[in-house]
Amino acid sequence: MATARAIREAYDTRFAALDLNLSQASVLAFLCNFGAHTQTQLAQRMNIGRAATGSVVDALERQGFVERQPDASDRRVWQVSATQSGKEMNKPINQIDEALRTQLRAGISREERQQLAQLLLRLQSNLAGALTDSADPAMTEDLR
Repeated sequence: MATARAIREAYDTRFAALDLNLSQASVLAFLCNFGAHTQTQLAQRMNIGRAATGSVVDALERQGFVERQPDASDRRVWQVSATQSGKEMNKPINQIDEALRTQLRAGISREERQQLAQLLLRLQSNLAGALTDSADPAMTEDLR
């Protein structure tokens, strides 16, 4: 977790030059690349909570980078889209991302990165199984 935290801090530090943090830059880049989405769709696609997504969208809206508009098919739902100002931020966001990725990959071969990705996917799969097992009362019954 320390590595993930340090990576997030590195991104936050660099995105601060744009008055953004990693979450805000990620949501804005997603909207620029994939178009309008509801907050619920954003939360699901970005794998963050709905309340956190709302806070990120609120901050981006205050900065004039996104806007909410009523969904044409369901007036209870709001579509979130990037404004022109938000779209103009996509290029510097991508430049910062690419520069930091290059720095983080220094000295790590493509083969090593692919191996790491495979190991992390296997770990994620194992974790999903462990979480499923922990919800199974039969798995914890023997521990009592």
